[in-house]
Amino acid sequence: MTPITEVEGRRLALSNLEKVLYPATGFTKGEVLHYYATTADVLLPHLRDRPVSFLRYPDGPDGQVFFTKNVPPGTPEWVTTEEVPRVEGPARMVFVQDLASLMWAANLVTEFHTPQWVIDAPGEADRLVFDLDPGSPATVVECCEAALWLRERLAADGIEAYAKTSGSKGLHLTAAIRPAPSQQATDYAKELAVEAEKALPRLVIHRMTKSLRPGKVFVDWSQNAARKTTATPYTLRARPEPTVSAPVTWEEVQDCRSPAALTFLAPDLAPRLQDYGDLLAPLLDGDRAGTLP
Repeated sequence: MTPITEVEGRRLALSNLEKVLYPATGFTKGEVLHYYATTADVLLPHLRDRPVSFLRYPDGPDGQVFFTKNVPPGTPEWVTTEEVPRVEGPARMVFVQDLASLMWAANLVTEFHTPQWVIDAPGEADRLVFDLDPGSPATVVECCEAALWLRERLAADGIEAYAKTSGSKGLHLTAAIRPAPSQQATDYAKELAVEAEKALPRLVIHRMTKSLRPGKVFVDWSQNAARKTTATPYTLRARPEPTVSAPVTWEEVQDCRSPAALTFLAPDLAPRLQDYGDLLAPLLDGDRAGTLP
């Protein structure tokens, strides 16, 4: 029997609540739903007005994992969907605008991924993002070193950067910018990645070439492209443990000496939110947005 829950006046069938999705820790689907319900206040503002791409893993990270951009079959009519321009032609996508939609989407077991623009201005970036990806044996510790350099470099252009863990091996740097064409944001991010490689040649690369990556941090600037998406703040990830893409303080970045220091699981987030609130809240304040040079 599937329990029917009412969320903000919407009836939701939540299924398989006892199912273990993260075998390494025994974390169940019910706990996934509880995690999203309790982080909704900070998560929803980062999802709002951005088309959501779902990375679904209904049988856990070891089962089938698949990416969905189009509206999934069976989507309730009260979930917001809109036509979104895409390279291959316009497509209808989901917008998670409220708690009921979040719980419906979480019941599909998904990572949330969003672009750097909102639906009112597709292809106009209001976020700048760098995905710092370590090539083994480098870890998030080396990513932190690269992040501190990029933070200062961005500050020199009047752009304030914030950090979050990727929820996987790396670190994401993000900043609010005054809307600018995605191509301009991509070009600017690439310039900074090239500069970072010149300044830190033993640490950073700006090209994806696999053979160059061992022991270095790949500064991925390409996620600023209009068609690309990045893991949304606070999303769970399809990893062996229920890791979260968690905002972190610059003190934590500076003090990071081991990957464990910047690995956050779903149960870690409630106390962090109590201590810090949403560390990425400044991204939502238009008055704090920087201007691309």
